[in-house]
Amino acid sequence: MNPVRLMLVDDQELVRTGFAMVLDSCEDLAVVAQAGDGEAALAELGRTAVDVVLMDVRMPRLDGIAATRRVVAEHPGVRVLVLTTFDLDESVTEAIAAGASGFLLKDVSPQDLIEAVRTVHRGDSVVDPVSTRRLLRATRPLLSAPEPAAAEPSAEATAALAGLTPREQEVLLLVGNGRSNAEIQADLVVSEATVKTHIGHLLAKTQCRDRVQLVALAFRAGLVS
Repeated sequence: MNPVRLMLVDDQELVRTGFAMVLDSCEDLAVVAQAGDGEAALAELGRTAVDVVLMDVRMPRLDGIAATRRVVAEHPGVRVLVLTTFDLDESVTEAIAAGASGFLLKDVSPQDLIEAVRTVHRGDSVVDPVSTRRLLRATRPLLSAPEPAAAEPSAEATAALAGLTPREQEVLLLVGNGRSNAEIQADLVVSEATVKTHIGHLLAKTQCRDRVQLVALAFRAGLVS
């Protein structure tokens, strides 16, 4: 199996060196590129094949949030894992809004960093526990508000669902309701491998980058409120 190709983007060379030592110690991971700011990262992506970008937030020229937004728009197959020293509410929400598949603080343990990279590459999302609490605080007003009716399906979302089988639409509905693979397996009485196959087909057919985008599609399609 080819290793997951990684790019490290941070304006501190010492930080990049430390992360590279940790990640390159794994046979299934390989740091293939590094950059000191967002502009350099985008230029490097134009000439180097990368699967996952580990992106700092605060950098000169082009910061990590703006760079993440451009990476997601210009390189749809690349996933971004944002890492920052600063535990700020706006950093978490802005990174996720920009299209990041994960958000971690830089004091993460080496093993947790490795697992986070693998998780993001699989198409799932990861947010460190402290930032998760901040996200929950930010969304609490929405959670306590009366539940809205499902939105009218958009034409784009309806077209995306047109090529799905009834079973795939059922899986999409469960994903949209926040069900994990294990929970979907129990709901449908199928194997975990079958669930993963359905998720893979959904991602391919709908051209969604990861599970987060599948949830967004379920909302746009009016499957969930």
